[in-house]
Amino acid sequence: MAARDRLREYFLARVGQVLGSDELRAVAGISEWARRVRELRDDEGYQILTHNDRSGLKPGEYILETDKRLPAFGRSISKETRAYVLDRNGFTCQMCGAAAGETHPYDGRKVRLHIGHIVDKSLGGDDEPSNLRALCSVCNEGAANITLPRPDAGKLLAQIRRATSDDQRVILDWLKAKFDGR
Repeated sequence: MAARDRLREYFLARVGQVLGSDELRAVAGISEWARRVRELRDDEGYQILTHNDRSGLKPGEYILETDKRLPAFGRSISKETRAYVLDRNGFTCQMCGAAAGETHPYDGRKVRLHIGHIVDKSLGGDDEPSNLRALCSVCNEGAANITLPRPDAGKLLAQIRRATSDDQRVILDWLKAKFDGR
């Protein structure tokens, strides 16, 4: 039996239980066990959560939330396109502005960026860079085919003018750091 099959059976026999990386490595019997777990999640649609998805889990802990599978879509977005979109979007979520690696302001988890469609594939959108944007996991999970318009400079300036002086200084410092040397 292949490692992926062994891991699938192990998770399905322990739905809702926290499983450690050492135990999963032993079940898989191979060094590439984490890749097989990602394949179960990404390719087969199993809802296997880690500390990046649930704050109660520690690094190296996994849990299969339910045996119900999410629809799995083929990965047709190339690594190069993903890298281009993330770089173009400044490694920040295009909905809430959270930056990769920071603590998310809404749920306290570390920000993980995903590539999301502006016009979802289910509504006829494609995988061209012009239809893709960086989204944090919080916004991507809640997007559900909803596209918010980007605020224009006038709206942003109006919001900044209404902010406190301390918040305006934080924004100024962030802009200086972002555009330093350009």
